[in-house]
Amino acid sequence: MEWVETTGDTIEEAKSAALDQLGVAEDDAEFEVLEEPKQGLFGRTRGEARVRARVRPTSPRAKADRRDRGPKREKRQGDSKRGPRKERSTERAPRAEREPKTNSTPIDPTTVSAAATTFLEGLLIASDIRGSVSATVTGEDIDINVDGDGVSMYVGQKGATLMALQDLTRVVSQRRLGDHETHLRVDVAQYREKRREALGRFAVKVANDVLSTGQPRVLEPMNSADRKIVHDALVDMDGIATRSQGQDPHRRVVVALADGDSSAAD
Repeated sequence: MEWVETTGDTIEEAKSAALDQLGVAEDDAEFEVLEEPKQGLFGRTRGEARVRARVRPTSPRAKADRRDRGPKREKRQGDSKRGPRKERSTERAPRAEREPKTNSTPIDPTTVSAAATTFLEGLLIASDIRGSVSATVTGEDIDINVDGDGVSMYVGQKGATLMALQDLTRVVSQRRLGDHETHLRVDVAQYREKRREALGRFAVKVANDVLSTGQPRVLEPMNSADRKIVHDALVDMDGIATRSQGQDPHRRVVVALADGDSSAAD
């Protein structure tokens, strides 16, 4: 998965800018800090923060971790009265034999897609909902849509339930199979596409108002995926520039004239 590099006045601003580009929540991304602002005189900072980020690869939990979670066996009363125990061999197995084997072979995206589809179909049956699950595989991208009567219950307010459903589907497909490469997205009744179109139209309307009045507009707080939709919708619009400002979960998009007031910047 490709990395993106972003900058900001602080590490948090640089991270938020990276999330805007990736279009994912912070829990779904991993970061590397490349450069931190330097402390100057009187508490001021010099330079800027620079980070790189990518969509977090999914990986299964190590077997050793699962074993450690089990309760430890307590010594039972009377054990000391038993006869001497047999000494265990002090010979250790070669390193290659001791270490758990991991699957280094890339998993076929169609296998991941099939596992995710099976899980979501079972979820519909368990919820007594008549619906269908369709999947599209394009390279390492897997897009799955759940459709049918009553499936809107899996969307939730501003897509919150949908995000939880996507995370759960990733666990039972990508992580269970040890997949590290594919990027799986789940949609319900084309909610994401409908929201993208509606948010895109709204962004264009706001941009036209900015062109008419010359005044920047600060939009309501949005998650990183929605902010990316606004940025993408206006990236080619003449005379308009967009910036993100603030910290999550209150980070907002500012729509302003391309050569407008500097207050529109982060």
